[in-house]
Amino acid sequence: MTETDAQTPVLSVRDLVVDFPLRRGNFRALHGVSFDIAPGEVLGVVGESGAGKSMTGAAVIGLLTPPGRITSGEVYLQGQRIDQLPEAEMVKLRGKRIGMVMQDPLTSLNPLFTVGQQLIETIRQHLPLSEAEARARAVSLLEEAGIPRAAERIDSYPHQFSGGMRQRVVIALAIAADPELVIADEPTSALDVSVQAQVIKVLKKLCESRGAAIMLITHDMGVIAQIADRILVMNAGRIVESGPVGQVIRHPREPYTIKLIDSIPTLNRESEAPVPAEAATPESAQDAYVRVENLTRDFSLGGGGSFFGRLFGGKDKIFRAVNDVSFSIRRGETYGLVGESGSGKSTCAKMIAGLIPPSSGRIFVDGADVWSAEGAASRRRNVQMIFQDPYASLNPRWRVGSIVAEPIKALKLTSNRSEIEDRVADLLRKVRLDPVAMRKYPHEFSGGQRQRIAIARALSTQPAFIVCDEPTSALDVSVQAQVLDLMSGLQEEYGLTYLLISHNLAVIRQMANDVGVMRQGVLEESGPVDEIFDHPKAEYTRMLLDAVPDLDKVA
Repeated sequence: MTETDAQTPVLSVRDLVVDFPLRRGNFRALHGVSFDIAPGEVLGVVGESGAGKSMTGAAVIGLLTPPGRITSGEVYLQGQRIDQLPEAEMVKLRGKRIGMVMQDPLTSLNPLFTVGQQLIETIRQHLPLSEAEARARAVSLLEEAGIPRAAERIDSYPHQFSGGMRQRVVIALAIAADPELVIADEPTSALDVSVQAQVIKVLKKLCESRGAAIMLITHDMGVIAQIADRILVMNAGRIVESGPVGQVIRHPREPYTIKLIDSIPTLNRESEAPVPAEAATPESAQDAYVRVENLTRDFSLGGGGSFFGRLFGGKDKIFRAVNDVSFSIRRGETYGLVGESGSGKSTCAKMIAGLIPPSSGRIFVDGADVWSAEGAASRRRNVQMIFQDPYASLNPRWRVGSIVAEPIKALKLTSNRSEIEDRVADLLRKVRLDPVAMRKYPHEFSGGQRQRIAIARALSTQPAFIVCDEPTSALDVSVQAQVLDLMSGLQEEYGLTYLLISHNLAVIRQMANDVGVMRQGVLEESGPVDEIFDHPKAEYTRMLLDAVPDLDKVA
Protein backbone atom coordinates (compact mmCIF):
# COMPACT_ATOMS: atom_id res chain seq x y z
CA MET A 1 0.00 0.00 0.00
CA THR A 2 1.36 3.44 -0.91
CA GLU A 3 -0.35 5.76 1.60
CA THR A 4 1.69 7.57 4.19
CA ASP A 5 1.19 6.74 7.85
CA ALA A 6 -1.12 9.74 8.29
CA GLN A 7 -3.33 8.56 5.44
CA THR A 8 -3.28 4.83 6.12
CA PRO A 9 -6.65 3.51 7.35
CA VAL A 10 -6.59 1.53 10.58
CA LEU A 11 -8.53 -1.21 8.77
CA SER A 12 -8.73 -1.72 5.02
CA VAL A 13 -10.77 -4.57 3.51
CA ARG A 14 -10.55 -5.23 -0.22
CA ASP A 15 -12.86 -7.49 -2.27
CA LEU A 16 -13.37 -9.96 0.59
CA VAL A 17 -15.00 -13.24 -0.42
CA VAL A 18 -15.91 -15.92 2.18
CA ASP A 19 -17.08 -19.39 1.13
CA PHE A 20 -18.44 -22.39 3.04
CA PRO A 21 -17.80 -25.58 1.03
CA LEU A 22 -20.71 -27.93 1.79
CA ARG A 23 -21.68 -31.42 0.64
CA ARG A 24 -24.44 -30.06 -1.57
CA GLY A 25 -22.30 -27.29 -3.04
CA ASN A 26 -20.61 -24.07 -2.06
CA PHE A 27 -22.32 -21.36 0.03
CA ARG A 28 -20.89 -17.87 -0.53
CA ALA A 29 -21.36 -15.81 2.65
CA LEU A 30 -19.54 -12.65 1.51
CA HIS A 31 -19.41 -11.34 -2.06
CA GLY A 32 -16.49 -8.93 -2.62
CA VAL A 33 -16.85 -6.72 0.47
CA SER A 34 -14.62 -3.59 0.55
CA PHE A 35 -14.35 -0.72 3.07
CA ASP A 36 -11.90 1.36 5.15
CA ILE A 37 -11.99 2.68 8.73
CA ALA A 38 -9.87 5.72 9.60
CA PRO A 39 -8.22 6.41 13.00
CA GLY A 40 -10.78 7.69 15.52
CA GLU A 41 -13.69 6.76 13.23
CA VAL A 42 -16.77 4.66 14.04
CA LEU A 43 -18.07 2.64 11.09
CA GLY A 44 -21.56 1.26 11.63
CA VAL A 45 -22.32 -2.00 9.82
CA VAL A 46 -26.07 -2.61 9.71
CA GLY A 47 -28.39 -5.23 8.21
CA GLU A 48 -30.70 -8.08 9.09
CA SER A 49 -29.64 -11.48 10.43
CA GLY A 50 -27.78 -13.32 7.69
CA ALA A 51 -26.70 -10.09 5.99
CA GLY A 52 -23.02 -10.91 6.56
CA LYS A 53 -22.25 -8.32 9.28
CA SER A 54 -20.83 -10.69 11.90
CA MET A 55 -19.26 -12.81 9.17
CA THR A 56 -17.27 -9.76 8.04
CA GLY A 57 -16.07 -9.10 11.59
CA ALA A 58 -15.12 -12.77 12.07
CA ALA A 59 -13.18 -12.79 8.79
CA VAL A 60 -11.27 -9.63 9.75
CA ILE A 61 -10.18 -11.06 13.09
CA GLY A 62 -9.54 -14.57 11.72
CA LEU A 63 -12.29 -16.36 13.63
CA LEU A 64 -14.35 -17.93 10.83
CA THR A 65 -16.12 -21.11 11.86
CA PRO A 66 -14.93 -24.13 9.79
CA PRO A 67 -15.45 -24.97 6.98
CA GLY A 68 -15.71 -21.23 6.29
CA ARG A 69 -12.64 -19.65 4.68
CA ILE A 70 -11.52 -16.50 2.90
CA THR A 71 -11.46 -17.49 -0.78
CA SER A 72 -10.14 -14.19 -2.10
CA GLY A 73 -9.60 -10.60 -1.04
CA GLU A 74 -7.24 -8.82 1.34
CA VAL A 75 -7.39 -7.45 4.89
CA TYR A 76 -4.91 -4.79 6.07
CA LEU A 77 -4.35 -3.48 9.61
CA GLN A 78 -2.40 -0.20 9.60
CA GLY A 79 -1.09 -1.10 6.14
CA GLN A 80 0.04 -4.62 7.15
CA ARG A 81 -1.72 -7.52 5.44
CA ILE A 82 -3.14 -9.84 8.11
CA ASP A 83 -5.49 -12.28 6.34
CA GLN A 84 -2.58 -14.58 5.42
CA LEU A 85 -0.85 -14.52 8.82
CA PRO A 86 -0.23 -17.90 10.54
CA GLU A 87 -2.65 -18.69 13.38
CA ALA A 88 0.06 -18.15 16.00
CA GLU A 89 0.57 -14.59 14.72
CA MET A 90 -3.19 -13.93 14.66
CA VAL A 91 -3.46 -15.06 18.30
CA LYS A 92 -0.88 -12.41 19.26
CA LEU A 93 -2.73 -9.79 17.22
CA ARG A 94 -6.13 -10.48 18.81
CA GLY A 95 -6.53 -8.65 22.08
CA LYS A 96 -3.40 -6.56 21.57
CA ARG A 97 -4.03 -4.78 18.26
CA ILE A 98 -7.67 -5.80 17.69
CA GLY A 99 -10.16 -5.83 20.57
CA MET A 100 -13.53 -7.60 20.42
CA VAL A 101 -16.80 -6.75 22.21
CA MET A 102 -19.36 -9.55 21.89
CA GLN A 103 -23.17 -9.35 22.08
CA ASP A 104 -23.62 -11.42 25.25
CA PRO A 105 -21.07 -10.45 27.93
CA LEU A 106 -21.81 -13.59 29.95
CA THR A 107 -20.38 -15.75 27.16
CA SER A 108 -17.27 -13.54 26.99
CA LEU A 109 -16.54 -13.64 30.73
CA ASN A 110 -15.46 -16.71 32.71
CA PRO A 111 -17.94 -17.15 35.57
CA LEU A 112 -15.31 -18.91 37.72
CA PHE A 113 -12.90 -15.96 37.84
CA THR A 114 -13.30 -12.44 39.18
CA VAL A 115 -13.44 -9.53 36.77
CA GLY A 116 -10.05 -8.41 38.08
CA GLN A 117 -8.41 -11.79 37.47
CA GLN A 118 -9.62 -11.82 33.87
CA LEU A 119 -8.50 -8.25 33.20
CA ILE A 120 -5.08 -8.74 34.80
CA GLU A 121 -4.49 -11.94 32.82
CA THR A 122 -5.34 -10.15 29.54
CA ILE A 123 -3.17 -7.14 30.37
CA ARG A 124 -0.13 -9.22 31.36
CA GLN A 125 -0.50 -11.42 28.29
CA HIS A 126 0.00 -8.41 26.01
CA LEU A 127 1.92 -5.83 28.09
CA PRO A 128 5.15 -6.20 30.12
CA LEU A 129 3.63 -5.25 33.50
CA SER A 130 3.92 -6.70 36.99
CA GLU A 131 0.91 -8.07 38.86
CA ALA A 132 0.53 -4.84 40.84
CA GLU A 133 0.93 -2.65 37.75
CA ALA A 134 -1.59 -4.76 35.84
CA ARG A 135 -4.09 -4.51 38.71
CA ALA A 136 -3.72 -0.71 38.81
CA ARG A 137 -4.28 -0.59 35.04
CA ALA A 138 -7.33 -2.86 35.38
CA VAL A 139 -8.89 -0.49 37.93
CA SER A 140 -8.17 2.46 35.63
CA LEU A 141 -9.77 0.65 32.66
CA LEU A 142 -12.91 -0.15 34.66
CA GLU A 143 -13.17 3.50 35.71
CA GLU A 144 -12.71 4.60 32.10
CA ALA A 145 -15.46 2.20 31.04
CA GLY A 146 -17.81 3.79 33.59
CA ILE A 147 -17.79 1.22 36.44
CA PRO A 148 -18.43 3.08 39.74
CA ARG A 149 -16.19 2.21 42.72
CA ALA A 150 -13.92 0.26 40.37
CA ALA A 151 -11.32 -0.44 43.07
CA GLU A 152 -13.99 -2.26 45.11
CA ARG A 153 -15.80 -3.97 42.22
CA ILE A 154 -12.66 -5.39 40.61
CA ASP A 155 -12.80 -8.45 42.88
CA SER A 156 -16.45 -9.19 42.03
CA TYR A 157 -17.56 -12.06 39.79
CA PRO A 158 -19.43 -11.46 36.50
CA HIS A 159 -22.78 -12.62 37.91
CA GLN A 160 -22.56 -9.85 40.53
CA PHE A 161 -22.84 -7.18 37.82
CA SER A 162 -25.93 -6.07 35.89
CA GLY A 163 -26.11 -6.63 32.12
CA GLY A 164 -24.99 -3.07 31.39
CA MET A 165 -22.10 -3.27 33.88
CA ARG A 166 -20.97 -6.61 32.42
CA GLN A 167 -20.91 -5.04 28.98
CA ARG A 168 -18.69 -2.26 30.35
CA VAL A 169 -16.34 -4.91 31.75
CA VAL A 170 -16.15 -6.52 28.29
CA ILE A 171 -15.34 -3.10 26.81
CA ALA A 172 -12.55 -2.69 29.40
CA LEU A 173 -11.19 -6.10 28.37
CA ALA A 174 -11.35 -5.14 24.70
CA ILE A 175 -9.23 -1.99 25.22
CA ALA A 176 -6.90 -3.48 27.84
CA ALA A 177 -3.86 -3.55 25.53
CA ASP A 178 -4.58 -0.27 23.69
CA PRO A 179 -5.81 -1.87 20.43
CA GLU A 180 -5.86 0.09 17.19
CA LEU A 181 -9.20 -1.45 16.18
CA VAL A 182 -12.24 -2.51 18.24
CA ILE A 183 -14.87 -4.76 16.65
CA ALA A 184 -18.13 -4.44 18.60
CA ASP A 185 -20.70 -7.08 17.55
CA GLU A 186 -24.24 -6.17 18.70
CA PRO A 187 -22.92 -4.67 21.99
CA THR A 188 -26.24 -3.11 23.02
CA SER A 189 -29.04 -5.31 21.62
CA ALA A 190 -29.96 -6.91 24.96
CA LEU A 191 -29.71 -3.72 27.04
CA ASP A 192 -32.30 -1.29 28.37
CA VAL A 193 -32.55 2.01 26.53
CA SER A 194 -30.83 3.99 29.31
CA VAL A 195 -28.02 1.43 29.74
CA GLN A 196 -27.67 1.26 25.94
CA ALA A 197 -27.16 5.04 25.86
CA GLN A 198 -24.48 4.77 28.57
CA VAL A 199 -22.59 1.99 26.73
CA ILE A 200 -22.73 3.95 23.45
CA LYS A 201 -21.32 6.99 25.26
CA VAL A 202 -18.47 4.88 26.67
CA LEU A 203 -17.58 3.49 23.22
CA LYS A 204 -17.68 6.93 21.61
CA LYS A 205 -15.51 8.44 24.38
CA LEU A 206 -12.93 5.67 24.06
CA CYS A 207 -12.81 6.15 20.30
CA GLU A 208 -12.24 9.91 20.65
CA SER A 209 -9.71 9.77 23.52
CA ARG A 210 -7.62 6.87 22.24
CA GLY A 211 -7.85 7.40 18.50
CA ALA A 212 -8.97 3.82 18.02
CA ALA A 213 -11.16 2.81 15.08
CA ILE A 214 -14.43 1.04 15.86
CA MET A 215 -16.33 -1.37 13.63
CA LEU A 216 -19.82 -1.40 15.17
CA ILE A 217 -21.97 -4.31 13.99
CA THR A 218 -25.68 -3.98 14.80
CA HIS A 219 -29.21 -4.39 13.45
CA ASP A 220 -30.29 -1.23 15.33
CA MET A 221 -30.26 1.82 13.08
CA GLY A 222 -30.93 4.02 16.12
CA VAL A 223 -27.63 2.96 17.71
CA ILE A 224 -25.83 3.66 14.43
CA ALA A 225 -27.38 7.15 14.34
CA GLN A 226 -26.10 7.90 17.85
CA ILE A 227 -22.49 6.83 17.54
CA ALA A 228 -21.33 6.15 13.97
CA ASP A 229 -19.59 8.54 11.58
CA ARG A 230 -20.23 6.42 8.49
CA ILE A 231 -22.62 3.58 7.77
CA LEU A 232 -22.33 0.37 5.74
CA VAL A 233 -25.65 -1.33 4.85
CA MET A 234 -25.33 -5.05 4.13
CA ASN A 235 -27.74 -7.57 2.65
CA ALA A 236 -27.10 -11.18 1.61
CA GLY A 237 -23.34 -10.84 1.95
CA ARG A 238 -23.06 -7.67 -0.11
CA ILE A 239 -22.69 -3.96 0.64
CA VAL A 240 -25.81 -2.34 -0.80
CA GLU A 241 -25.19 1.24 0.37
CA SER A 242 -22.57 3.26 2.28
CA GLY A 243 -21.83 6.85 3.21
CA PRO A 244 -21.99 9.40 6.05
CA VAL A 245 -24.68 8.48 8.60
CA GLY A 246 -26.79 11.62 8.08
CA GLN A 247 -26.75 11.23 4.31
CA VAL A 248 -27.78 7.54 4.33
CA ILE A 249 -30.49 7.93 6.99
CA ARG A 250 -32.00 11.14 5.56
CA HIS A 251 -31.57 10.32 1.85
CA PRO A 252 -31.33 6.53 1.43
CA ARG A 253 -30.98 5.45 -2.20
CA GLU A 254 -31.52 1.70 -2.07
CA PRO A 255 -34.92 0.05 -1.48
CA TYR A 256 -33.39 -2.28 1.13
CA THR A 257 -32.07 0.68 3.17
CA ILE A 258 -35.43 2.43 2.90
CA LYS A 259 -37.16 -0.74 4.14
CA LEU A 260 -34.83 -0.97 7.14
CA ILE A 261 -35.40 2.66 8.12
CA ASP A 262 -39.17 2.43 7.63
CA SER A 263 -39.25 -0.65 9.87
CA ILE A 264 -37.99 1.30 12.89
CA PRO A 265 -40.77 2.43 15.25
CA THR A 266 -40.11 5.95 16.60
CA LEU A 267 -41.53 8.01 19.42
CA ASN A 268 -42.66 10.70 16.96
CA ARG A 269 -44.88 8.69 14.63
CA GLU A 270 -48.12 9.65 16.31
CA SER A 271 -50.16 8.37 13.38
CA GLU A 272 -49.09 4.84 14.25
CA ALA A 273 -50.36 5.01 17.83
CA PRO A 274 -53.33 2.69 18.40
CA VAL A 275 -56.78 4.22 18.54
CA PRO A 276 -58.59 3.48 21.83
CA ALA A 277 -61.74 1.41 21.62
CA GLU A 278 -65.02 3.34 21.36
CA ALA A 279 -66.06 2.22 24.83
CA ALA A 280 -62.79 3.37 26.35
CA THR A 281 -63.68 6.12 28.81
CA PRO A 282 -62.19 6.99 32.21
CA GLU A 283 -65.29 5.55 33.87
CA SER A 284 -64.79 2.16 32.18
CA ALA A 285 -61.58 1.45 34.14
CA GLN A 286 -63.74 -0.07 36.93
CA ASP A 287 -65.05 -2.59 34.42
CA ALA A 288 -61.60 -3.37 33.00
CA TYR A 289 -60.95 -6.85 31.66
CA VAL A 290 -57.68 -7.07 33.65
CA ARG A 291 -57.36 -5.44 37.06
CA VAL A 292 -54.18 -5.46 39.16
CA GLU A 293 -54.66 -4.26 42.75
CA ASN A 294 -51.83 -3.43 45.20
CA LEU A 295 -49.55 -6.12 43.82
CA THR A 296 -46.44 -6.86 45.92
CA ARG A 297 -43.76 -9.52 45.60
CA ASP A 298 -40.93 -10.20 48.08
CA PHE A 299 -37.93 -12.47 47.60
CA SER A 300 -35.76 -13.88 50.37
CA LEU A 301 -32.05 -13.17 50.01
CA GLY A 302 -31.05 -15.43 52.93
CA GLY A 303 -28.84 -14.06 55.68
CA GLY A 304 -30.95 -15.34 58.56
CA GLY A 305 -28.14 -17.49 59.81
CA SER A 306 -28.34 -21.24 60.45
CA PHE A 307 -31.48 -23.30 60.71
CA PHE A 308 -31.42 -22.93 64.50
CA GLY A 309 -30.77 -19.20 64.18
CA ARG A 310 -33.95 -18.80 62.11
CA LEU A 311 -35.78 -21.13 64.50
CA PHE A 312 -35.04 -18.71 67.35
CA GLY A 313 -35.91 -15.50 65.63
CA GLY A 314 -33.18 -14.88 63.01
CA LYS A 315 -34.66 -13.31 59.86
CA ASP A 316 -33.66 -13.56 56.21
CA LYS A 317 -33.06 -10.37 54.27
CA ILE A 318 -36.04 -9.52 52.07
CA PHE A 319 -35.89 -7.88 48.65
CA ARG A 320 -39.12 -6.25 47.48
CA ALA A 321 -39.17 -6.66 43.70
CA VAL A 322 -42.70 -5.28 43.20
CA ASN A 323 -44.17 -2.74 45.60
CA ASP A 324 -47.91 -1.97 45.71
CA VAL A 325 -48.52 -1.86 41.94
CA SER A 326 -52.03 -1.20 40.59
CA PHE A 327 -53.29 -0.74 37.02
CA SER A 328 -56.07 -1.92 34.71
CA ILE A 329 -56.43 -2.94 31.06
CA ARG A 330 -59.62 -2.55 29.06
CA ARG A 331 -60.84 -5.43 26.91
CA GLY A 332 -59.22 -5.53 23.48
CA GLU A 333 -56.53 -2.99 24.37
CA THR A 334 -52.80 -3.03 25.13
CA TYR A 335 -51.13 -1.86 28.32
CA GLY A 336 -47.38 -1.25 28.03
CA LEU A 337 -45.04 -1.69 30.98
CA VAL A 338 -41.62 -0.05 30.69
CA GLY A 339 -38.57 0.44 32.90
CA GLU A 340 -34.96 -0.62 33.26
CA SER A 341 -33.75 -4.11 34.18
CA GLY A 342 -34.59 -4.81 37.81
CA SER A 343 -37.60 -2.46 37.79
CA GLY A 344 -40.03 -5.34 38.41
CA LYS A 345 -41.68 -5.55 34.96
CA SER A 346 -41.10 -9.26 34.36
CA THR A 347 -41.94 -10.14 37.99
CA CYS A 348 -45.31 -8.44 37.49
CA ALA A 349 -45.80 -10.38 34.26
CA LYS A 350 -45.07 -13.73 35.91
CA MET A 351 -47.55 -13.05 38.74
CA ILE A 352 -50.25 -11.98 36.29
CA ALA A 353 -49.62 -15.03 34.08
CA GLY A 354 -49.83 -17.33 37.10
CA LEU A 355 -46.18 -18.43 37.15
CA ILE A 356 -45.28 -17.06 40.61
CA PRO A 357 -47.68 -16.11 43.42
CA PRO A 358 -47.85 -12.55 44.75
CA SER A 359 -46.82 -11.82 48.34
CA SER A 360 -49.91 -9.62 48.58
CA GLY A 361 -52.42 -7.96 46.29
CA ARG A 362 -54.92 -9.39 43.82
CA ILE A 363 -55.17 -9.93 40.05
CA PHE A 364 -58.52 -10.16 38.29
CA VAL A 365 -59.05 -11.31 34.70
CA ASP A 366 -62.65 -11.01 33.47
CA GLY A 367 -63.75 -10.63 37.07
CA ALA A 368 -62.07 -13.82 38.34
CA ASP A 369 -59.22 -13.70 40.86
CA VAL A 370 -56.48 -15.62 38.98
CA TRP A 371 -54.89 -16.86 42.22
CA SER A 372 -58.12 -18.14 43.77
CA ALA A 373 -59.06 -21.81 43.51
CA GLU A 374 -62.05 -20.87 41.35
CA GLY A 375 -60.02 -18.62 39.04
CA ALA A 376 -57.10 -21.03 38.45
CA ALA A 377 -58.88 -23.15 35.83
CA SER A 378 -60.08 -20.04 33.99
CA ARG A 379 -56.56 -18.58 34.12
CA ARG A 380 -54.98 -21.64 32.51
CA ARG A 381 -57.20 -21.25 29.47
CA ASN A 382 -57.75 -17.49 29.24
CA VAL A 383 -54.26 -16.23 30.12
CA GLN A 384 -51.21 -17.12 28.02
CA MET A 385 -47.65 -15.77 27.85
CA ILE A 386 -45.13 -15.04 25.08
CA PHE A 387 -41.53 -14.94 26.28
CA GLN A 388 -38.52 -12.87 25.16
CA ASP A 389 -36.43 -15.75 23.80
CA PRO A 390 -38.56 -18.12 21.70
CA TYR A 391 -35.72 -20.65 21.42
CA ALA A 392 -35.51 -20.98 25.20
CA SER A 393 -39.29 -21.23 25.61
CA LEU A 394 -39.81 -23.91 22.92
CA ASN A 395 -38.86 -27.53 23.66
CA PRO A 396 -35.97 -28.28 21.24
CA ARG A 397 -36.78 -32.02 21.30
CA TRP A 398 -40.36 -31.59 20.14
CA ARG A 399 -41.62 -30.93 16.67
CA VAL A 400 -43.53 -27.69 16.17
CA GLY A 401 -46.83 -29.57 15.82
CA SER A 402 -46.43 -31.09 19.29
CA ILE A 403 -45.38 -27.76 20.81
CA VAL A 404 -48.46 -25.94 19.50
CA ALA A 405 -50.79 -28.84 20.33
CA GLU A 406 -49.60 -29.35 23.92
CA PRO A 407 -51.95 -26.77 25.57
CA ILE A 408 -54.89 -28.15 23.57
CA LYS A 409 -54.20 -31.64 24.94
CA ALA A 410 -53.36 -30.48 28.46
CA LEU A 411 -56.65 -28.60 28.83
CA LYS A 412 -58.55 -31.41 27.04
CA LEU A 413 -60.06 -28.97 24.56
CA THR A 414 -60.30 -31.91 22.16
CA SER A 415 -58.90 -35.43 22.09
CA ASN A 416 -59.56 -36.11 18.41
CA ARG A 417 -56.15 -36.44 16.72
CA SER A 418 -57.39 -35.25 13.34
CA GLU A 419 -59.11 -32.23 14.89
CA ILE A 420 -55.94 -31.33 16.84
CA GLU A 421 -53.88 -31.47 13.64
CA ASP A 422 -56.40 -29.29 11.82
CA ARG A 423 -56.34 -26.72 14.65
CA VAL A 424 -52.53 -26.64 14.69
CA ALA A 425 -52.42 -26.17 10.91
CA ASP A 426 -54.96 -23.33 11.18
CA LEU A 427 -52.95 -21.65 13.97
CA LEU A 428 -49.76 -21.81 11.91
CA ARG A 429 -51.56 -20.21 8.97
CA LYS A 430 -52.81 -17.42 11.24
CA VAL A 431 -49.22 -16.56 12.23
CA ARG A 432 -48.24 -16.68 8.54
CA LEU A 433 -46.37 -19.99 8.58
CA ASP A 434 -46.90 -22.94 6.24
CA PRO A 435 -48.60 -25.87 8.04
CA VAL A 436 -45.71 -28.07 6.87
CA ALA A 437 -43.77 -26.34 9.68
CA MET A 438 -45.47 -28.66 12.20
CA ARG A 439 -43.14 -31.49 11.13
CA LYS A 440 -39.95 -29.49 11.83
CA TYR A 441 -37.97 -28.70 15.00
CA PRO A 442 -37.45 -25.18 16.47
CA HIS A 443 -33.78 -25.03 15.43
CA GLU A 444 -34.83 -25.21 11.77
CA PHE A 445 -36.41 -21.75 11.96
CA SER A 446 -35.15 -18.17 12.18
CA GLY A 447 -35.70 -16.07 15.31
CA GLY A 448 -38.72 -14.31 13.85
CA GLN A 449 -40.29 -17.60 12.75
CA ARG A 450 -39.71 -19.10 16.20
CA GLN A 451 -41.50 -16.14 17.76
CA ARG A 452 -44.43 -16.77 15.40
CA ILE A 453 -44.51 -20.39 16.63
CA ALA A 454 -44.56 -19.10 20.23
CA ILE A 455 -47.50 -16.84 19.32
CA ALA A 456 -49.34 -19.79 17.70
CA ARG A 457 -48.82 -21.81 20.90
CA ALA A 458 -50.16 -18.94 23.01
CA LEU A 459 -53.27 -18.75 20.77
CA SER A 460 -53.93 -22.50 20.91
CA THR A 461 -56.23 -22.28 23.96
CA GLN A 462 -58.15 -19.37 22.40
CA PRO A 463 -57.18 -17.00 25.25
CA ALA A 464 -58.59 -13.53 25.67
CA PHE A 465 -55.50 -12.13 27.44
CA ILE A 466 -51.82 -12.54 26.48
CA VAL A 467 -48.83 -11.39 28.53
CA CYS A 468 -45.96 -10.48 26.17
CA ASP A 469 -42.57 -10.20 27.90
CA GLU A 470 -40.07 -8.50 25.53
CA PRO A 471 -41.43 -10.44 22.51
CA THR A 472 -39.35 -8.55 19.92
CA SER A 473 -36.15 -7.41 21.70
CA ALA A 474 -33.99 -10.15 20.14
CA LEU A 475 -35.27 -9.59 16.58
CA ASP A 476 -34.03 -7.53 13.65
CA VAL A 477 -35.97 -4.30 13.06
CA SER A 478 -37.72 -5.58 9.92
CA VAL A 479 -38.64 -8.91 11.59
CA GLN A 480 -39.72 -6.98 14.69
CA ALA A 481 -42.03 -4.90 12.50
CA GLN A 482 -43.54 -8.07 11.02
CA VAL A 483 -44.17 -9.61 14.45
CA LEU A 484 -45.71 -6.38 15.80
CA ASP A 485 -47.91 -6.15 12.70
CA LEU A 486 -48.96 -9.78 13.26
CA MET A 487 -49.80 -9.08 16.92
CA SER A 488 -51.86 -6.01 15.95
CA GLY A 489 -53.74 -8.00 13.31
CA LEU A 490 -54.53 -10.85 15.71
CA GLN A 491 -55.67 -8.36 18.36
CA GLU A 492 -58.06 -6.76 15.90
CA GLU A 493 -59.35 -10.12 14.63
CA TYR A 494 -59.89 -11.79 18.00
CA GLY A 495 -60.31 -8.83 20.36
CA LEU A 496 -57.22 -9.88 22.33
CA THR A 497 -56.07 -7.96 25.39
CA TYR A 498 -52.29 -7.55 25.77
CA LEU A 499 -49.89 -6.70 28.57
CA LEU A 500 -46.78 -5.70 26.60
CA ILE A 501 -43.48 -5.47 28.45
CA SER A 502 -40.60 -3.86 26.58
CA HIS A 503 -37.50 -1.74 27.10
CA ASN A 504 -38.11 -0.27 23.63
CA LEU A 505 -40.26 2.80 24.25
CA ALA A 506 -40.86 3.27 20.51
CA VAL A 507 -42.48 -0.20 20.35
CA ILE A 508 -44.72 0.75 23.31
CA ARG A 509 -45.66 4.00 21.56
CA GLN A 510 -46.65 2.07 18.45
CA MET A 511 -48.57 -0.73 20.17
CA ALA A 512 -50.00 0.44 23.50
CA ASN A 513 -53.08 2.44 24.46
CA ASP A 514 -51.89 3.02 28.04
CA VAL A 515 -48.47 2.74 29.66
CA GLY A 516 -47.02 2.27 33.12
CA VAL A 517 -43.46 3.28 34.02
CA MET A 518 -41.77 1.14 36.67
CA ARG A 519 -38.68 1.88 38.71
CA GLN A 520 -37.28 -0.28 41.52
CA GLY A 521 -40.58 -2.12 41.91
CA VAL A 522 -42.73 1.00 42.07
CA LEU A 523 -45.14 2.24 39.39
CA GLU A 524 -43.85 5.81 38.91
CA GLU A 525 -46.68 6.93 36.65
CA SER A 526 -49.44 5.42 34.53
CA GLY A 527 -51.89 6.68 31.94
CA PRO A 528 -52.60 7.09 28.19
CA VAL A 529 -49.43 6.52 26.20
CA ASP A 530 -49.59 9.87 24.38
CA GLU A 531 -50.06 11.76 27.63
CA ILE A 532 -47.20 9.98 29.44
CA PHE A 533 -44.73 10.17 26.55
CA ASP A 534 -45.57 13.74 25.45
CA HIS A 535 -45.98 15.23 28.94
CA PRO A 536 -44.15 12.99 31.46
CA LYS A 537 -44.52 14.01 35.09
CA ALA A 538 -41.79 11.81 36.57
CA GLU A 539 -38.12 12.73 36.12
CA TYR A 540 -37.36 9.03 35.59
CA THR A 541 -39.78 8.87 32.64
CA ARG A 542 -38.14 11.93 31.08
CA MET A 543 -34.73 10.26 31.46
CA LEU A 544 -35.96 7.10 29.68
CA LEU A 545 -37.47 9.14 26.85
CA ASP A 546 -34.33 11.26 26.43
CA ALA A 547 -32.23 8.09 26.09
CA VAL A 548 -34.20 6.81 23.07
CA PRO A 549 -32.20 7.12 19.81
CA ASP A 550 -33.96 9.57 17.49
CA LEU A 551 -33.32 9.29 13.74
CA ASP A 552 -34.97 12.67 13.21
CA LYS A 553 -32.12 14.35 15.09
CA VAL A 554 -29.40 12.97 12.82
CA ALA A 555 -27.54 15.83 11.14
